[in-house]
Amino acid sequence: MNDAPDDIRTRLGLRRIINASGTMTFLGASIVVPEAVAAVTAILTEFVEIDDLQRRASTVIARLCGAEAGFVTASCAAGISMTLAGAITGDDLAAIERLPDQPGPRNEVVIMAGHMVSYGAPVEQAIRLAGGRVVPVGQATAVRPHQLAGALNERTAAALYVVSHHTVQYGMLPLAEFAALCHRAGVPVIVDAASEYDLRGFLAAGADIVLYSSHKFLGGPTGGIVAGRKDLVRAAYLQNSGIGRGMKVGKEGMAGTIAALEAWETRDHAGIRAREDAALDLWANTLAGRPGVTAIREADPTNNPLDRLRVALAPEQAHITAWDFAARLASGDRPVIVRDHEIEHGYFYLDPCNLHPGEAEIVANRMAGELDSAQASNTIIATPFADRALRAAARRKTWPD
Repeated sequence: MNDAPDDIRTRLGLRRIINASGTMTFLGASIVVPEAVAAVTAILTEFVEIDDLQRRASTVIARLCGAEAGFVTASCAAGISMTLAGAITGDDLAAIERLPDQPGPRNEVVIMAGHMVSYGAPVEQAIRLAGGRVVPVGQATAVRPHQLAGALNERTAAALYVVSHHTVQYGMLPLAEFAALCHRAGVPVIVDAASEYDLRGFLAAGADIVLYSSHKFLGGPTGGIVAGRKDLVRAAYLQNSGIGRGMKVGKEGMAGTIAALEAWETRDHAGIRAREDAALDLWANTLAGRPGVTAIREADPTNNPLDRLRVALAPEQAHITAWDFAARLASGDRPVIVRDHEIEHGYFYLDPCNLHPGEAEIVANRMAGELDSAQASNTIIATPFADRALRAAARRKTWPD
């Protein structure tokens, strides 16, 4: 943790936030590992041949992910559009230049309805950017094999499968079954696994392409990793001469991603889990016995090897709503940003994966202080939840003011 006056955030006039939300793009994603910082620094002042650097990245990605080939792009979202575009055009250079307006007759992309989520932008927009036509399968809470099979035809270019806590976590087809049905129809399967730990399991389960964010659990600079079948990876890479040009990644992103991948092989994952467990225990103990507050550890919904603390508030006893508590934590000299995507249900999560030393204690003290303040209030602190969303939308529309 950097408390010094020369903290770059202070110099830039930014708040010195504490990230208790997780690997979130809107907070800068993750703490970049020292190996990646060193690689980025070393390559920034040098010239390289980009295709050769990407070949090196391909070798490392293939080894770590159990893939035939791979490359680095600007983000996982860019990877979705580029791989889908590659499935539509193949290695036809003229077709690549015609996207997205003239994709040809084979441009349908199937996706389960429960996977049509937003990761900061609608996932279906990434499909349309590639010239694809979105074909939803099933309903938001139930997809049956016959519904997927019935959606696959001679116009289907690819199938997109999203692994995320944002997706519906029940009623969807498991990846292995989804992939088997698609492969029976000759349709490649692309998996968006942006925030996942498992670098090998998705290809092993039947995916043809898997996409990761290099700036999340890997701790690399902002970027996306494309890994999988060589012909599909090549077709996606060729989109750099088409729609992918606006999604290009710099030499520093490539070198930093390579370094982060190599560091992943020797990272002390058990030690990281132990530090996270200590933070969760501290927070749970801090909240234990407080009126109207329930703190429960929950496993990650997509089977990443980590837990989070679910903090639920009963306003009548706690004297404050969950969203007002989160808002107060996010204010002050040391703002704490919690994981609040389900907060309308009266709870939020604390994620310990992006803490600097000493920050767990600050989070605990901030929670204790705000809850004490709420208890001392003669009235329940409860602003209308609808106002919260309206204020957030209004703030976005006034940027950069």
